[in-house]
This record gives sequence, C-alpha cells and structure tokens, in this order.
Amino acid sequence: RKHTNSNPRHGPFHQRAPSKILWRTVRGMVPHKTPRGAAALDRLKCFEGVPHPYDRKKRMVVPQALKVLRLKPERRVCKLGDLSKEFGWKHQDLIKRLEDQRKVKSEAFHKKKVAAKRARQDAMKTVKISAEDKKVLEAAGFA
Repeated sequence: RKHTNSNPRHGPFHQRAPSKILWRTVRGMVPHKTPRGAAALDRLKCFEGVPHPYDRKKRMVVPQALKVLRLKPERRVCKLGDLSKEFGWKHQDLIKRLEDQRKVKSEAFHKKKVAAKRARQDAMKTVKISAEDKKVLEAAGFA
C-alpha cells in the first residue's frame, strides 16, 4: 500500500517516546524482515528509565560507548530525552520524578548492602575455629 504525505495516518509513523525512537533506529540497522533479524528485534528491550526487574540488577559501563572516549570534544551532542520532548513527548517530567525516587531507594539499598558486607568481614576476622573444625573445612575445600 502506498504511503502519502497528504494523509499522515497512512504515512510513516513518528514515535515520540525515546525508547521507541531507539527501537526504530536499531530496526533500521537490523535485517528485520528475515527470521534472524526479527528474532534479534524481539530480544531487544528499550525502556524510559529503569523499570522494576532491572532496578535491582548491577549496571555495567560499556567503555566503547562512552561519549568522552568516542567523540571529539568539539562535536555537538544532544540527549534522546531532550530530542523527544522537543518532538512532542509529554512524559519527561514523570520519568525524571520516578527516576529520582528510584535513585533514593537504590542509595539506601546500597548503603545497607555495604554495611552488611562490612559486618560479615568483621565477623569473619573475629571468629575462632577449633582445630578439628578447621580440618573438616580444609577437607571440604574451604581453607
């Protein structure tokens, strides 16, 4: 079916959410009409912010994707969220508020985790193990 500029409901649809823009950009880089490409796109997940199952996971830094390493300092950049807001996306303030709440909870969780780890290390230093228990632990591989 032909797409026309005269009726935008027929034409290419321009998503405004940052996750949808990113998804569409990646789709342009993948052979999405083949089964292999379609399976790859099905595995791709894009979100605004960090949703529930992933907010408890450890996040990694990909050095090859860092702006300071990949771009020259004089290059101009923009953030996808700001671009989406200019393009008509209305939920940037909501996502910012939810992300601020998540960061507060994450900070409290991290402090609690570090305190528990420190307490465990202190307990391991102060514990006294008898000679026969030590033999059993060494036999099991816990030296």
